[in-house]
Amino acid sequence: MNAPRTALIIGASRALGLGLATEYAHRGWNVIGTVRGERRTGLHDLAEASGGRVTVESVDMTEPDEVAALRERLAEHTLDLLFVNAAITRGDVPIGDVPTEMFTEVMVTNALSPMRVVESLRSLVAPTGTIGVMSSRQGSLGLNTKGGQDVYRASKSALNQLMRSYAARYAEAAHTLLLMCPGHVRTELGGPDAPLTIDQSIPGVVDTIDRHSGEPGLKFLNYQDQPVPW
Repeated sequence: MNAPRTALIIGASRALGLGLATEYAHRGWNVIGTVRGERRTGLHDLAEASGGRVTVESVDMTEPDEVAALRERLAEHTLDLLFVNAAITRGDVPIGDVPTEMFTEVMVTNALSPMRVVESLRSLVAPTGTIGVMSSRQGSLGLNTKGGQDVYRASKSALNQLMRSYAARYAEAAHTLLLMCPGHVRTELGGPDAPLTIDQSIPGVVDTIDRHSGEPGLKFLNYQDQPVPW
């Protein structure tokens, strides 16, 4: 019997991240999920019920020292999947009215910090493993025909661009690189009127990730394994 595969999911305390951790655990993977701070979360409940299959780490990915410490704690692990799930929005504010502090906070959380995590932890990923980052169709330039959510859109577009730069910089590596769009999901960020539940989105996200395992290079895909326009 093959040994269980291992996934590290950054940002797994609730919503889409917790859904990913739950789905991978149900599929027989070992899962390391991260939370921010020390408060109890749904990930802790999942870990307690998992029989050791799920473990919890704490990291604030906006703090480089904490990311470095996580890298040291996990130094002996080999990951089949590194997936970074984190995003904030600070409301639908026209760009001319956005305070500098808000712009900085969203960009650091949604674009800079995920890429710092990828750069820091990439050496833990197996040579033919997968690195995934949660993006959004709102990061697509081609699909932006209505505007709105200016800073959130800009942060996801920046994330996509940074992943393209990353893919070019490590073009000789065999890692599968995925920017994943989960669809419009009923979460705190997606809102109560979103058409999809987490249970409708996340299995498709995981199926798509697994389907492209072992394929080097970068793709921007949605939860139905369809390409998303850049």
